[in-house]
Amino acid sequence: MPQLFSLVDPYVYQTLQTVIGKMLTVETTRGSLRGKLCDVQPDHIVLQINSSMFFVRIQQIVWVFPN
Repeated sequence: MPQLFSLVDPYVYQTLQTVIGKMLTVETTRGSLRGKLCDVQPDHIVLQINSSMFFVRIQQIVWVFPN
Protein backbone atom coordinates (compact mmCIF):
# COMPACT_ATOMS: atom_id res chain seq x y z
CA MET A 1 0.00 0.00 0.00
CA PRO A 2 1.41 3.47 -0.91
CA GLN A 3 2.42 5.72 1.95
CA LEU A 4 2.16 9.50 1.92
CA PHE A 5 4.84 11.41 3.75
CA SER A 6 6.14 14.94 3.72
CA LEU A 7 9.52 16.34 4.66
CA VAL A 8 9.08 19.30 6.98
CA ASP A 9 11.98 21.56 7.89
CA PRO A 10 10.94 22.71 11.38
CA TYR A 11 13.61 25.45 11.54
CA VAL A 12 12.48 27.12 8.32
CA TYR A 13 8.82 26.71 9.34
CA GLN A 14 9.35 28.28 12.78
CA THR A 15 11.53 31.10 11.43
CA LEU A 16 9.00 32.01 8.73
CA GLN A 17 6.23 32.14 11.34
CA THR A 18 8.09 35.02 13.04
CA VAL A 19 7.83 37.21 9.91
CA ILE A 20 4.15 36.71 9.02
CA GLY A 21 2.72 40.03 7.86
CA LYS A 22 6.08 41.39 6.68
CA MET A 23 7.47 41.97 3.20
CA LEU A 24 9.88 39.29 1.97
CA THR A 25 11.91 38.40 -1.05
CA VAL A 26 11.79 34.64 -1.57
CA GLU A 27 14.22 32.95 -3.94
CA THR A 28 12.86 29.67 -5.26
CA THR A 29 14.24 27.09 -7.63
CA ARG A 30 12.15 28.83 -10.34
CA GLY A 31 13.02 32.46 -9.59
CA SER A 32 12.33 35.12 -6.99
CA LEU A 33 9.12 36.55 -5.59
CA ARG A 34 8.62 39.68 -3.49
CA GLY A 35 5.51 40.17 -1.41
CA LYS A 36 3.81 40.12 1.96
CA LEU A 37 3.94 36.83 3.85
CA CYS A 38 0.32 36.02 4.72
CA ASP A 39 0.50 32.46 6.04
CA VAL A 40 2.96 29.69 6.85
CA GLN A 41 2.05 26.00 6.85
CA PRO A 42 4.40 23.04 7.38
CA ASP A 43 4.62 22.42 3.61
CA HIS A 44 3.98 25.84 2.00
CA ILE A 45 3.81 29.60 2.45
CA VAL A 46 1.32 32.11 1.08
CA LEU A 47 2.66 35.35 -0.38
CA GLN A 48 0.46 38.28 -1.38
CA ILE A 49 1.87 40.09 -4.39
CA ASN A 50 -0.33 43.09 -5.26
CA SER A 51 -3.83 41.56 -5.14
CA SER A 52 -2.76 38.00 -6.03
CA MET A 53 -1.95 35.15 -3.65
CA PHE A 54 0.93 32.79 -4.41
CA PHE A 55 1.37 29.42 -2.73
CA VAL A 56 5.04 28.37 -2.56
CA ARG A 57 6.21 24.97 -1.38
CA ILE A 58 8.82 25.27 1.37
CA GLN A 59 10.87 22.56 -0.36
CA GLN A 60 11.25 24.92 -3.36
CA ILE A 61 12.64 27.83 -1.28
CA VAL A 62 16.38 28.50 -1.64
CA TRP A 63 16.57 31.58 0.60
CA VAL A 64 14.41 34.29 2.19
CA PHE A 65 15.31 37.94 2.74
CA PRO A 66 13.13 40.30 4.82
CA ASN A 67 12.65 43.70 3.16
